[in-house]
Amino acid sequence: MSLNASDLTFLQQSLPFWNRLPEQEKKLVESSASVRSYQAGSSLHNGSADCTGLFIVKSGQIRTFILSDSGREITLFRLFERDICIFSASCMLKNIRFEVFIEAAQDSETILIPTAVYKELNHSSIAVSNYTNQLLSSRFSDVVWLMEQILFMSFDRRLASFLIEESAISGGDILPTTHEEIAKNMGTAREVVTRMLRYFQSEGLVRLSRGKIKILKRKKLEALSVQASNSDKN
Repeated sequence: MSLNASDLTFLQQSLPFWNRLPEQEKKLVESSASVRSYQAGSSLHNGSADCTGLFIVKSGQIRTFILSDSGREITLFRLFERDICIFSASCMLKNIRFEVFIEAAQDSETILIPTAVYKELNHSSIAVSNYTNQLLSSRFSDVVWLMEQILFMSFDRRLASFLIEESAISGGDILPTTHEEIAKNMGTAREVVTRMLRYFQSEGLVRLSRGKIKILKRKKLEALSVQASNSDKN
């Protein structure tokens, strides 16, 4: 679907380099960009077989993840309104090949800049090239931080951190999620998540119900999460 006036304004405001593009390149982006909507669970990018382009998130939530040989998922990072997804155009980047999968974690609307167009901008504009490098650096930092968590943080602390993060995203103490969804995000088995959540419930930290988790003792969860962060620094 082509862009309307509101979409164009959103596109211009979301790209930090927009005002540094010559008029001809601005028109190229505006004429080639399109709006794409995705239902929760649908795929935006299916590994190295896809190279769709650069996605800008208009609404919803996008999840980027990798798959193990056994089919287990682990979320690398999530993207929200005005965040930009670069890995869906990774084929244009030399020597960077990732078997990364991208899906809509919620019903989402995006603006897509096709790979060929963004590649042209990246080659012709220093501002775009610098931004691409900054964006890649930021995403790699996210991945390294995740790997540090997996390698050096105990699972109870990781789960406490995850629940606090989910609470910030949802804006309250009731988290609409399942044990399976948490396991997918954290790259572990559902049984491991269930066992630890039941332990948290026995300690009075949370209350479990079908499709929901309610945080009862936020300060204790936060203390466990902070303790985890401090352990990483030592």
